[in-house]
Amino acid sequence: MTSKNTKRFEDVRPGEVLPELAIPITVSLITGGAIATRDYFPGHHDLEAARELGSPHIFMNILTTNGLVQRFVEEWAGPEARFLSLKIKLGAPNYPGDCMTFSGEVTHQDAATRSLEVTLKGKNSMGNHVTGTVALVLP
Repeated sequence: MTSKNTKRFEDVRPGEVLPELAIPITVSLITGGAIATRDYFPGHHDLEAARELGSPHIFMNILTTNGLVQRFVEEWAGPEARFLSLKIKLGAPNYPGDCMTFSGEVTHQDAATRSLEVTLKGKNSMGNHVTGTVALVLP
């Protein structure tokens, strides 16, 4: 559990920029994420199989990306934030040896429900690996 405080709804405004988060892409991150999510597709852990598919290396699965998106937003929002939805679209693959940097901003706020929307992207050396939106409620 983190000791970080949760943001309060009253302290957030549309246009607020989230702090960037850089994630080094490693073989361990990719294979560990695939195993943890029970995704045994060979392209996520077997270099030769990935190459047979036309890929230069193993590549990250969507469930690992999904978890990293949640980490990015939760590190900003805090442990008491409640996620309502997480919608993502994949782009360029994440390969070992690269780095994905998340950025995002608050794009909508609803006082009646104390909810807000964060629009985000995770970019690597080839472009956007992931883009999407996260809706959450703050205390």
